[in-house]
Amino acid sequence: MSAKVGIEPKTLPKPFGVWTPAIACEPGQMLFISGLTARDPDGTVVGEGDYRAQTRQICENLKATVEAAGGTLDNIMSVTVFVVGLDDFKGIHEVRREYFPDTPPASTLVQVVSLVDPKCLIEINAIAVL
Repeated sequence: MSAKVGIEPKTLPKPFGVWTPAIACEPGQMLFISGLTARDPDGTVVGEGDYRAQTRQICENLKATVEAAGGTLDNIMSVTVFVVGLDDFKGIHEVRREYFPDTPPASTLVQVVSLVDPKCLIEINAIAVL
């Protein structure tokens, strides 16, 4: 059985409950990134009401998390995107293309009724291979 190593970037807010931003498997080959929302290091939701701003903050949080594990955004192979509405589907993808310009990760987008905080419009989790 593989050993698990928690990855906790200093630029992500402290968790509200039982949560680790990411788990790497020994010897750090796979990284499982928890669902990230648009929170700044203080835990404040960024871009309330704005899908693009929230997507940008989440991508920055993804970047910080994968870099804390020794990788780059290029190492992200798969993302699952949860949205409370499809109001700015195009905008979400425009922002994501800024962070994944060449070969984007495999992606699933799911509309949900709500997220953990009503200010959050989008949440993204990811799997990376380091």
